[in-house]
Amino acid sequence: MRILGIDPGFATIGFGLVEAERRQARMITYGAITTPAGLPLSRRLYQIGTDMEELISRLKPEVISIEELFLNTNITTGIAVAHGRGVLLYAAEKCGVPLYEYTPSQVKLAVTGYGKAEKRQVMDMTRRLLKLEKVPRPDDAADALALALCHARSFTSRLPRNEGAPETV
Repeated sequence: MRILGIDPGFATIGFGLVEAERRQARMITYGAITTPAGLPLSRRLYQIGTDMEELISRLKPEVISIEELFLNTNITTGIAVAHGRGVLLYAAEKCGVPLYEYTPSQVKLAVTGYGKAEKRQVMDMTRRLLKLEKVPRPDDAADALALALCHARSFTSRLPRNEGAPETV
């Protein structure tokens, strides 16, 4: 299964594509969509949507895993991220790719085994699980790979080990 993880944002949107089968996952590619500061809001949102549709078309994911909106103390930044996230949801729907949403705690739990893990722990476990030499940069891309891993671990854990064998709980 090809899973495109998306770390939503406004200035920087991280993405990471993972190929997962059973309990194995491997990184295919990662990076970031960026929008230049100083552009009007509508222009930045349009660019996010256009770039996302192009990315989906090029990478051909079977599913998209995206982080649910988490508002911290800066409400202004949260609103801008919400605008960008809405465009990302729209692009996924327009391209016909099923979308799964995960909270930060769900991602931390799936990747590290602890729902309150620190960011550096998640990044290091992402590196280890994908057998990478170093933590992907920018951080947004590493977060996106963690989101893809979260879905891979959630989805593949429901699959029976042998074709035709009963599922174990």
